[in-house]
Amino acid sequence: MRKILFFFLLAFGGFANAQYVVNYKKVADTYFENKDYYAAATFYKKALKITGDSSQVVLPYGKERKSATDEKVIEDYEGSIYNLAESSRLYREFNDAEKYYAIAITFTNTRYKKALFYYAESLRANKKFNQAIDAFQQFIQKNPGDPLTKDAKKEIESCKFAIEEMRFPRMIQVKKVPAGINGLGSNYAPVKINSELYFTSSRPVTVGSKRDMVKTATGEIQVSTKANPFMNNIYTTKGELSSADIDVKKVDINFPKNIEIAAAAFTTDGNTMYFTAWKDKEKYAIYSSRKAGEKWSDPQPVGLQVNSKDFNSSQPFVTSDGKFLLFSSDRSGGYGKFDLWYCAIREDGSLGQAVNFGPDINTADDERAPYYNTLTKKLLFSTDGRVGFGGLDFFESEGDLVNWSKPKNLGYPFNSSKDDLYFTASDDQGTKGYISSDRESSCCLEVFEVKKEYLSIAGLLTDCKTRLPLADADVTLTNAEGSQKMITGSDGIYTFKVDSKRPVKLLFAKDNYFAVTKNYLYEELAKADTLLDKEYCLSPFKLGIPITLENIYYEFNSAELTEPSKKVLDFLIPIMEDNPQMEIELSSHTDNIGTEEYNLDLSNRRAKSCTDYLESKGIAAARMTSKGYGESMPIEPNEIIVKRKKKDNPEGRAKNRRTAFKVIKK
Repeated sequence: MRKILFFFLLAFGGFANAQYVVNYKKVADTYFENKDYYAAATFYKKALKITGDSSQVVLPYGKERKSATDEKVIEDYEGSIYNLAESSRLYREFNDAEKYYAIAITFTNTRYKKALFYYAESLRANKKFNQAIDAFQQFIQKNPGDPLTKDAKKEIESCKFAIEEMRFPRMIQVKKVPAGINGLGSNYAPVKINSELYFTSSRPVTVGSKRDMVKTATGEIQVSTKANPFMNNIYTTKGELSSADIDVKKVDINFPKNIEIAAAAFTTDGNTMYFTAWKDKEKYAIYSSRKAGEKWSDPQPVGLQVNSKDFNSSQPFVTSDGKFLLFSSDRSGGYGKFDLWYCAIREDGSLGQAVNFGPDINTADDERAPYYNTLTKKLLFSTDGRVGFGGLDFFESEGDLVNWSKPKNLGYPFNSSKDDLYFTASDDQGTKGYISSDRESSCCLEVFEVKKEYLSIAGLLTDCKTRLPLADADVTLTNAEGSQKMITGSDGIYTFKVDSKRPVKLLFAKDNYFAVTKNYLYEELAKADTLLDKEYCLSPFKLGIPITLENIYYEFNSAELTEPSKKVLDFLIPIMEDNPQMEIELSSHTDNIGTEEYNLDLSNRRAKSCTDYLESKGIAAARMTSKGYGESMPIEPNEIIVKRKKKDNPEGRAKNRRTAFKVIKK
C-alpha cells in the first residue's frame, strides 16, 4: 500500500504546475458537510482524478502545489480519500467504500483510526465475512479503549452467525419486483391493501432538461446528486406486478412544498392512511389522511402522544383489528436510539398514550419498521442491535404487545449482509409478502416479493408390541431455531413444519414407554422434496418388571462377555441415552449346575461385566446397578419328572441362564 501511495504522489508531480478552474475538493467538502454523500463522492472522485473505468487516485485539486512533499498536499490527499470512503459507506456503496478504506487504513494520522472499523464493516456488507472478522479483530487490538470495540465484537459474532446461517438457507423465495416499481432512487415500504400496492419512492419527479448545476468560472457543469429532484413520496399501482406494463401513480395528497412523505400504513378498510412526513433538517412526524373517492384529505399530524418537535416518530403500522398504532421513535424513555412503541387507537380515531415495547424487543441501537400479525401473534421488525448478518436484519417475536418471546433472526435469504426492513404480509398467516432491501443495489432500497416455504416432517407412531397407533405421546422436534412440541391423537400421527434444512432431532416419549430419539441429518433433509414420512414405535415397560435380553452369552464357566453378547447389550445404549433420568438394574441368573455359592458369585460377576461394558460405552455408572441372583429365580424347571424319576431339562436350564434388566427409576 505504501508503494501505491508513493505512485499517487508521483502522479501528482506531473500536474504540479496545472491550474484547475474548479476546486473539486472544496465542492466535495461542501456536499459532505451537507450530508449529500452521493454528490460528495462524485466530486471527491473528480478531485482525485478517478474515472468511471479507473480506480487510480491522483492529487491535483485545482491549485498550484509547492512540491509533492508538501504536508498540505498529503493532508488534502488523505482527507479526500477518507471522506470518499465515508461518503461511499454512508451512501451504502460498499464496494467503493471497501476500496477506499483499504487505502485509508495505511494512513498514520490518528484522525483516520476508525477507517479500519469501517473497512471491516464494508467487507462484511460485501459478504467477505472471514476477512471482516480479521479486520475487526485488528481494530480491537489496535484500539482497546475505543467505544467502537464493543460494536466490533458484536460484528465479529454477526459474521460468524452469517457464515453458519448461509450454510443452511431458509426455505424462502425472494424475488425482486419489476423495474416499474424499482425505478430510479430508493423504493421501499411496500404495503398491499385490497388490490392496490402502495410503496415509497424517491424517484425523480421530473427529469427532462432539469439539471443540478454547479457554478464554475467558465460556466456550468452538470452534477448527478441524490437530492433534488429526488424526493420521497408515496406511489401506488393496481393489478398484478408480473404485468409487462405497470402503471405507477403518485398518491394524490395535498402537501406543502418540499415536504417528503414515506412508509404508508392503512386501516383494514383502506380508508385511513398513516405515514411519515418530514422537511429537510426537521424532525420526522406521523400524519394521517382519509380517503374520499380517489383523493385523500389534507394530512393531519396524529397528535402529541406520538409527535414532538424534540424527537422523531416514523414508520407507522396499524394492527388489522384497528386497535393499535405501532411506530419507531427516538423519544425519551426508550432503551436506545430508535425504539418500537405503540398506542391505542380510540373509537373516534384519537390516540392513547405511547407505550414502549420494552427491553425484550428494544436494544441500545435501532429498532425499525414494526409489523404485527394479530392472528399469529407474531411481531416482525428490523434491528441492528442484535447479532445477525450486519446492518438492519429482520427478527421475529411472538407475544401480545406486553409479553414477548426472545426475538429470532429470520435467517438467510430473508436477511442479507446489508439492510433489510419493512415487511408487510399479503396473506392472513404472513407466509407471503414484501420486503425492502439494498442487497442487490449499490446504494438504494428496492422492493422484493417473499414467500415462505416449509418442509413437512411427519409420520406414524405406534406401540412396538401391538403395532397399533400410539395416542397421547409427546413428540418434540428440535433444531437450531428451537423446539416444537405436539401430542399425538388417536391416529398416532405426528407432523411438523420447518423452514430450513438444518439437522433435526425428534424425541418420542410416553409414560411407561421407553423414549426414542431419532435424528435427521442435513443430507437427508436436503434430499427430501416436501415430506419425510417416517414410522416409529415405542416399547412399553413396567417399573420393576424384568425384561430378558435374549442371546446374552458368556465364555464357558466365565463372566467374560462374548462379542455377539456385546452387540445385544448395545441395544440398551440408545434407551439409556434417550431416557436420561432412567436408572436400571442389570441382573444375571444361572441354572442349578454347580453349588449355590458358586452360581451366586458367577452371576454377580456376569451382571457386573454387563454394567462395566455399558459404562465403557458412556453410560454413567450411577444409573446402573448390577445384581446376581444365581439359581434362586428360575423361570423354567431345571429338572422335570418323567415316570416318577427326576430328569435333566436342558431347555429349561437354558432359559434360566439369562440376563435381564428392569427399570428401577423413571
